[in-house]
Amino acid sequence: MAFITRECQILIMHEEPVLLRNSEGKGFVIALGSVNLVGVVAARGMVGCGAIDVAALDRFGYPAARVRPCAGPSISTVADLLGGTVKDVNRAAQELGISTGMSGKEALDLLS
Repeated sequence: MAFITRECQILIMHEEPVLLRNSEGKGFVIALGSVNLVGVVAARGMVGCGAIDVAALDRFGYPAARVRPCAGPSISTVADLLGGTVKDVNRAAQELGISTGMSGKEALDLLS
């Protein structure tokens, strides 16, 4: 767990390894007040919660997908992300076989 101080505000970041098909991903959860920023970075790209801007990452040629929760109002844990459904995919991720409707884990396996 990392503590980051910025302008008298403490952010807490939790990291966890995520086993993928061909490699190990790095999962992260950053507490931002009442919500969490959640993502997993794999060898060839990332999958994140609704706060991740996949179009901006595409401008850098970085494969990325955004996931919506299967249950509840938002993605709040890495487990939620893995079980969620891909709702947005940038061009770089599409070229690697990622498409809307697959699970976050399926997308990450393609990025591993």
